[in-house]
Amino acid sequence: MADAAATTLTSNRINRRQAFVRWLRRTHGWFGLWGAILGLLMGFSGIWLNHRTVLKLQLPDQQQINAQLELTDPQPATIDALAAWLQQALTLDRPASNMRVERSRPVAWSEKGAGEGRPLTQPERWTLSFGGPDKVIQVEYWVGNKSVGVRTTENGFIATLTNLHKGVGMPVPWILLIDSLAGSLIFLSLIGAILWWETNRRRLVGLTIFGISVTVTAVIAMSPLQW
Repeated sequence: MADAAATTLTSNRINRRQAFVRWLRRTHGWFGLWGAILGLLMGFSGIWLNHRTVLKLQLPDQQQINAQLELTDPQPATIDALAAWLQQALTLDRPASNMRVERSRPVAWSEKGAGEGRPLTQPERWTLSFGGPDKVIQVEYWVGNKSVGVRTTENGFIATLTNLHKGVGMPVPWILLIDSLAGSLIFLSLIGAILWWETNRRRLVGLTIFGISVTVTAVIAMSPLQW
């Protein structure tokens, strides 16, 4: 009787373990399917962004136009009023995706040949962004000026992908969608590690490889050497 009970208990444990492993595999597959397309997009644009400085990669089909736009009287009193005026003046179909106010502050100003710098007050600075990943309009306004600086960037296919990667000009739903992809990657990593642990008996070798990878990553990330 004792042997039969022990055999039944062992069999139940094996069945539970097998059911758990099957659940992990199914979950891993579904989460991988959810992020497949976004993963390809982020992977391709991520490789480009990762090598753009070292390889001096230029974004093809990207054009920039700088201009000055005169303000009408009375001048906008708030950044919201300026955003509404710009949307109408530039005939934009969407409101500003980002607005930032840099408060006025004292700055040091030293003339050539002078001793100590004399304090001056830098005026308040407003910056606004319009458009999406394919076209970005950036506006800079120093409060008190009679005009605003407008820089329009027309992006090609590669530049649009990199802007999607960085979330430039994208609304909150897109940012939340990318957050869901990031969460899926974290979840997939955890599930993958658990699945490997449950199905592989050569755990010491795996832990050694993991430890080496962590060490190499830390050394390269903290290395002051320039390649």
